[in-house]
Amino acid sequence: MALYADRGAHRPSPAGAGGRPMTTTTPDRVALVTGAARGLGACIAGRLYGAGYRVALTDLDEAAAVAAAADLAPDGRNAIGLGLDVRDKDAFVRVRDQLVARWGAVHVLVNNAGYSKVEPLMEITPDSFGSVVSSNLDGTFFGCQVFGAYFAGRGYGRIVNIASLAGQNGGSATGGHYAAAKGGVATLTKVFARELGPQGVTVNAIAPGVQDLPVVRELVAPEQLARIEESIPVRRLGRPEFIADMAVLLAADHADTVTGACWDANGGLNMR
Repeated sequence: MALYADRGAHRPSPAGAGGRPMTTTTPDRVALVTGAARGLGACIAGRLYGAGYRVALTDLDEAAAVAAAADLAPDGRNAIGLGLDVRDKDAFVRVRDQLVARWGAVHVLVNNAGYSKVEPLMEITPDSFGSVVSSNLDGTFFGCQVFGAYFAGRGYGRIVNIASLAGQNGGSATGGHYAAAKGGVATLTKVFARELGPQGVTVNAIAPGVQDLPVVRELVAPEQLARIEESIPVRRLGRPEFIADMAVLLAADHADTVTGACWDANGGLNMR
């Protein structure tokens, strides 16, 4: 599991202490978030729901996705949980078709799903490398491809990809394969942004640093976590709620001149 986590136990929250980000969004927008059963994905889904979106929380763990959606909307009207293996392009097509049948359209895709296995760089096996890259990079590519084409056909869409500080600075604490995959996510974001921009579709990325998620505190010893915090210029871990607010802003209707960008939120660990 990665320190620059896409996942981890975190209850979806439609609103936080900082309130909702200021956005301009047409009513009845529909958003799909991958890897949304827990962690950062659940937080993003909760913020989108709180901003008025109908939200599909998808995850490899379908039961957990359904439970997370029920936490947001017990009546199931405006939030649903669905199973989705992002390594399978056809699975994206099926989920897209389900959402169109249910809500009439999809307007936003957040590619958040990811996986890592912390292991020494020189001991990463071909199978391990392939597994991590397929979950992080292949999944993002398939999502952008399937929904990018769909959005382009409609003349509107927002895609937000979750990259990582690890992909920017070559950090291997979360695994060299994870860093390589997330670096690829940042590049894919630019590629799809150029391709889809003329069709009214924006594609952007967010690159979080170490987030204050339960999974991080479970995996990292307190003394090691203290050293990590001390190394961050702002001397604190990131807030997943803020990353979620960034995603909501990039998903908004009026975010139409921001595309191909990668927004950093790493506490100053990587400045450029």
